[in-house]
This record gives sequence, C-alpha cells and structure tokens, in this order.
Amino acid sequence: MKPTDLPSLNHLRAVAAPEGAKPFHVGIIIGPGFVPMDMVGVQTVLGLMPGVEIHLLWKTDELVEGFPNWWTKPTTTFADCPETLDLLAIPMLAPEVQNDPEVIAFVAEKAKSARFNIGICNGVLVFGAVGILKDRRVTASHNALPILDQLGVREVIPAGHGVTVDGNLYTAGPGVGSFEAAFLVVEAAFGRIAAQLAEVIIEYDPHPIYGMGVPAKADPALVSQFEAIMEPLVADYRKGAIDSFTASAA
Repeated sequence: MKPTDLPSLNHLRAVAAPEGAKPFHVGIIIGPGFVPMDMVGVQTVLGLMPGVEIHLLWKTDELVEGFPNWWTKPTTTFADCPETLDLLAIPMLAPEVQNDPEVIAFVAEKAKSARFNIGICNGVLVFGAVGILKDRRVTASHNALPILDQLGVREVIPAGHGVTVDGNLYTAGPGVGSFEAAFLVVEAAFGRIAAQLAEVIIEYDPHPIYGMGVPAKADPALVSQFEAIMEPLVADYRKGAIDSFTASAA
C-alpha cells in the first residue's frame, strides 16, 4: 500500500496544503549522524502550515542514518535545492559532516538568502562557521556554548533560557528547542493564531521528569560525565567551526 492510498493521510495533506497556498520552502539538513530529536520539531510544526514544502537535504538521495539507527531518505539534494529557502534548519550533525567543505559552502549560500534560519544544539556552529552568528545574540547546546565567543558572537545566552531570537536567526538547545524555535518561526511567518493552533494540534506541553534538563540544575557529577563523553566531538566541532569562520573572514 502506498501512502497516497490512505484516505486519512490524503485528508491531512489537503489540510496542510490547501489549493492555492503560496509555497513555503523549508530545508532541513540531515547528513549522516544527524540527531532526529533536533529536527523533528521543525518538521512537525512547520509541516502543519499551509503551502509548506519540506526538503530533507543532503548531497545525495541515498539513505542516511540519523543517530542512533534512524534511517532517513533525503528528499532533495543540495544541487536540486530551491534557489531560495524560506527557512533553513540545521540540527546536530556529526562533526565530520558539519566540517565538510561542501556542507559549509551550501550553508554559506543558502543561509544568507533564507528568510529564517534555525540552529539547534551543535548545529548552531555551522552558522557560525559561515559568519552568520557574527555580532548576534546566540545560544546552543551546553557543550557548544564555549565555542561561540570564537565565532564573532556578540552575546552568548546560557542554556536554560529557551530560544534566542536575533533578527531572522533562531537558536536553541537540543530536543524541545527544535519545537520551540519552530513555533516562533510559524508565529513570525503565519501569525500567532497559527502557532497557537499548532501547539494545540500536537499537544505540546513538556514535563521534565527529573528537572535536570538544564545543566545548571543537574547533578554536577552527571554534567561532568556528559562533558567527558562529548569532549572528543566538541574538539572536532571547535576546530572545524573556527577554521571555517577564520577562512570566511579573511
């Protein structure tokens, strides 16, 4: 059975894409090692809006593995991406992907013309690598925050303060940050009522189980354990982002 054979899905598609709705192109980079929780909020919330066309972007249309074991087929290659995106979103990607010259070049081209940019978790650093964060107020994941000062950021907003908005740039920490940044973009692009309706439809109402989702509130021993797990990746993120930023500013 094909998805188009399901009346229920056809009904939802008709609601989300009414006839005559102006196209709104959303591009989400999903290279190997992307973290699904950092992009699913953008896909879910924007996917409810009229005329939205979601492009899951990668170099090729071959399956890529989101970590862990979340195999996804890109819908649009870099080469076939619309010339101008209404929204470019970058979730956490593997450092090898974030530092890839082809990825950097693609983001440098598309982010500057996009109507909105969303960076989630360590994905924020890709925008920094191409100079988009310069002189902006920015936040990111806990481990990425110390890198931001070296990417020309005007003010680093600590974890736990929600989405940071500076002009057309929306940055946030991992997980729920992708939903919250998406709601704010919907409000800016489609109106507050549309954003509120989306919140109702998906019943968005997080309830932290242990109250440790913000490092400042967490057990210091667990934060240290987390930092030790991430340090080899953070070293790669740091070098790649700073090297690219320095090259772009030269």
